[in-house]
Amino acid sequence: MLKSMLFTTCLGLFAAAALAQPTTNQYSKAGDSDPAAKAILEKVKVKYEAYKSVEAAFTLSIELPNQPVEEQPGKLIQQGVQYRLELPSQHLLCDGKSIWLYLKNNKEVQINNFEEDEDSGFLSPMDLLRIYEREDFVYVLSNEYAEGGKIVQDIEFKPLDAASEYSKMRLSVEKGTSQIMRIKAFAKDGSRYTLSVSTFKSNATYPASTFVWNKADCPDCYLEDLRID
Repeated sequence: MLKSMLFTTCLGLFAAAALAQPTTNQYSKAGDSDPAAKAILEKVKVKYEAYKSVEAAFTLSIELPNQPVEEQPGKLIQQGVQYRLELPSQHLLCDGKSIWLYLKNNKEVQINNFEEDEDSGFLSPMDLLRIYEREDFVYVLSNEYAEGGKIVQDIEFKPLDAASEYSKMRLSVEKGTSQIMRIKAFAKDGSRYTLSVSTFKSNATYPASTFVWNKADCPDCYLEDLRID
C-alpha cells in the first residue's frame, strides 16, 4: 500500500505514454535503454542528491475511467533519508527508523520499520530518482519541446515485469536546470496520475519533529504498530 501510494503521488510514479520510437522487441531489457535518457537522469540525480533538503508543492491529478478528473494539492519535504509527504486524505512520514502512514478519513495510523532496501516494499521519494539504475525498467528520451519559455525533455519508462500495475511512466524535466516538472503514471486499468510541481526550494533545515507523526494530530486515531523489534 505504501509503495503504491508513492508511485501514484511522487515520484511513484514513473510510467509513460507509449514508447514513441522504439518497439517492445527492441527494448526488452534494461540494457536496451537510451543513453541520451540516462545522461539526463544522471544530471537530475546529481542535482537532487547535492541538496541538503528539498521541499516541493505539487498538484496530483487523478483520472479514473468514466469519472471526472480529481485534483489534490500536496507537499513533499525530504531531508536525507527523512521525508514527509502530505495529501488531503493521507500523510506519509519517515524519520529514518520508522514509517507512519496516517489515513485521515479512517482515523488510522500504520507504523512500519524503515529499511533502506528496494525490495522491502517502501520507496522514499528520492529513491525514485534512482529507479533507472534498477534492472526492471527500460527507458528512452521520447520528446523535446518548448513549454512556457522552457525546453522540456520527456523520458518514458516501461516496467519489464508483466505483472506491474503500471503500463508506462513519463518524467518531464526542464532541460536548462535539470529540474523535475511532472511525473505521469499510466495504470493498466486505464487510470492516469499526473504530479505537477508548482514550487520548489532547497537546503532549508527542518526539525526532527517534521518527520514524526504527532499523536496530537489525531488523539482518537486507531494505531496499528507493525514494527518488528
